[in-house]
Amino acid sequence: MAAEKVIVIGSGFGGLGTACRLAAKGYDVSIFEKRDMLGGRGYVYEQDGFKFDGGPTVITAPFMFDDIFAAAGKKREDYVTFTKCTPFYRIFDHEGKSFDYTDDVDFNVAQIKERSPKDMDGYRRFLETTKPIFQKGFIELADQPFLNFTDMLKVAPDLIKMQSYLSVYKYATQFIEDDFLRQCFSFHPLLIGGNPFDSPSIYAMIHYLEKKWGVWFAMGGTGALVQALGTLFEELGGKIHLEADVAEITVDNNRTATGITLANGTHHAADHVVSNADVAFTYSKLLEKQKKRKYTKRKVENTRYSMSLFVIYFGTKRRYTDTGLRHHNIILGERYEELLTDIFKRKIVADDFSLYLHMPTYTDPSLAPEGCENFYVLSPVPHLDSGTDWETFAPEYKDRILQFLEDNYLPDLRENIISEHYIDPLHFRDTLNSWKGSAFSIEPTLTQSAWFRPHNKSEEFENLYFVGASTHPGAGLPGVLSSSIIAERLISGDAFKQELDMD
Repeated sequence: MAAEKVIVIGSGFGGLGTACRLAAKGYDVSIFEKRDMLGGRGYVYEQDGFKFDGGPTVITAPFMFDDIFAAAGKKREDYVTFTKCTPFYRIFDHEGKSFDYTDDVDFNVAQIKERSPKDMDGYRRFLETTKPIFQKGFIELADQPFLNFTDMLKVAPDLIKMQSYLSVYKYATQFIEDDFLRQCFSFHPLLIGGNPFDSPSIYAMIHYLEKKWGVWFAMGGTGALVQALGTLFEELGGKIHLEADVAEITVDNNRTATGITLANGTHHAADHVVSNADVAFTYSKLLEKQKKRKYTKRKVENTRYSMSLFVIYFGTKRRYTDTGLRHHNIILGERYEELLTDIFKRKIVADDFSLYLHMPTYTDPSLAPEGCENFYVLSPVPHLDSGTDWETFAPEYKDRILQFLEDNYLPDLRENIISEHYIDPLHFRDTLNSWKGSAFSIEPTLTQSAWFRPHNKSEEFENLYFVGASTHPGAGLPGVLSSSIIAERLISGDAFKQELDMD
């Protein structure tokens, strides 16, 4: 009997994880990727001898990658090497004073003592309370599908007990008094497209998740991890189609997905279709001809989407390892809440900014020519509802950010840059097919999480499944890899764990 055919649209980590898991189970799996390389948001830009990772640079829960290789009887370390980052992040306040954040509690407490001795005990209590949130939110629920409202009702008492009605920032303020430290222990929702002042406190579990498993980097860059998964997939018999732009998901009269049609008119049949594309894009564009009962144009428009990003990739002809920077640097502006309000609510590009500065050559010098440094700097910005004309504004915004870095962190930066590239919200919309140019798809609010988030199995069409940032449980590598576990189990019929029935 021939193996069932599965088509995976898109090759982000959610799509790659699903494809590898299903191929390891004997399914006939094909990936169709619009771009010329695998990776989705994890695309790699190679220019002038530099390798710039396009997307995720923070690897948490590394065992989730190990599990993908183990499902195929392989060892991840035979394909790609992970190196732990210490500190996880160096966080700068608006005056340039730094705070190192690690998984060593005593070290963190010593750092807190230097800045705000009264918050030492509060930090320990904060960390202690995030453990049960992590246990429930990640260990028990992240890889459960939440297809029925009753699944939500079962966990509602736990969510109330964990104060999920509070925002992550509000939750942190119960334990921490110093405002900068409150920011340090509440910024994590920004890593998955959320506003710390709106994202429910269940996302405080990210803090404990990082403590438990660390923050890691793939040697050779995130692209090396993409390549490792692509190699594994092909070893399992999987087929990769690059520069294969999917125009339509085909559906029969029974509202069952039957395959895809490419932009060039070629049709490919399948028993199951997995979309790693944005859910809104999938329903609005790939299923444009089909009548939708739930995901109507109005539903798509009324959904709240995450912020977008402006990212500058640049290489310098000198090293900057002597400037006090580390691998992962977070630079917080003076207006924390006000800036986030500008981005998420007012939808305006402010004159100031908070930045994430990634310096991967601190850990892996091979990502740049000898004697050179590799960077990317990321600034959260509103999605395209801001009305900003990025075609004309982007060069100005880029110059402002680079000048800020030169004035405060990277001396003589402009004269040392020898390679440069940037992406803006238009890139997220036009290249990554992200609705409204959002960088993380649907914003992780309380009413857009778990059952309230788009389901991993389509309610509209049979044999259609979703993985990636826009479906449950959400953005970030642990989230999209969890969605790949859910999709694989739904397709293969494997039983889910029964944690939802636990007290």
